[in-house]
Amino acid sequence: MAGFFLFLFFVAALVTVGSFVARRAGVKVHDSAGHAIPVGPPAGFGRAALGVLGGLFVLLMLLTTIRVVPVGHALVIFNTVTKDFRLARQGITFVPPFVSVTEDYDLRRQEYTMSGATGEGRKADVDDSLWSPTQEGLMVGIDLTVWHHLDPARVVAIHQKIGPDYEDKIIRPAVRSVIRLVISEYAVMEVYSAKRALIQDEINTKVRALLEKDGFMIDELVLRDVRFTPEFSKAIEAKQIAQQSAEQMKYTLEKEQKEAERKVIEATGRANAIEVINKALAQNPNYIKYLYVDKLSDKIQVIVSDQNTIMDLKGILGGAGSH
Repeated sequence: MAGFFLFLFFVAALVTVGSFVARRAGVKVHDSAGHAIPVGPPAGFGRAALGVLGGLFVLLMLLTTIRVVPVGHALVIFNTVTKDFRLARQGITFVPPFVSVTEDYDLRRQEYTMSGATGEGRKADVDDSLWSPTQEGLMVGIDLTVWHHLDPARVVAIHQKIGPDYEDKIIRPAVRSVIRLVISEYAVMEVYSAKRALIQDEINTKVRALLEKDGFMIDELVLRDVRFTPEFSKAIEAKQIAQQSAEQMKYTLEKEQKEAERKVIEATGRANAIEVINKALAQNPNYIKYLYVDKLSDKIQVIVSDQNTIMDLKGILGGAGSH
């Protein structure tokens, strides 16, 4: 926009200068009656052109000297004459025209993701996972997200030493270095599950110690996913299948053992019951006869059990009842 107004400014200046030159040249044209016909712009055109020129100049100055810094941003202003830096926070700020070079920095929380999933992370079209060796030398792929922001007090220093592309120059290499260092101290299964939270806390601590002294504030670093090579994934899957089979076999054996123990307990109970009954019958032999007769009809009074034995039911019932 400022370039467009600058172009108009030069056009108006050329028109004004051309009008002045034409008037100074004194070129005259006469009609058929011999009267002089004025050549050049109409009267008052020069003043109008100067007015337009002055208005464009004022507007151009406003556009180049007054800047609006968005909310949550900071504007680094470098004066090419004095070679001084100044930081302007959100709102309206004055920028000296023609001698200033500016750069806008976002001070809000920024997100930097490294991921192997398609469509995620800063490099969405490639596998951007961080592959690192574990304690055993096995490679694991780490997907992560870093939330960070700039320290406002260090923005000018960051601009002087690094520039606006600080994420790729500083944050990414630092995070990758720390993760490789930490992951190499743990076994592969610890990284995958057992000590994942502990590893994440250790990485956060070391990344903060490495970056925050230079003004890069780390809000949180999150391990999104841990991935293995295809060969190791197949080995893990086979191991899990074997473990599941072993657990199933263990369950079956325990079930059969408990069933065997139940049968032993049941048989022992029956044996004890039989022993108690035998002792009771030995002390009272007629008791079994009583049970037998008790099941018969009340109309039966005598039973011939064989040719030589006649059982008197009334006597048996009476004798059993006395006991």
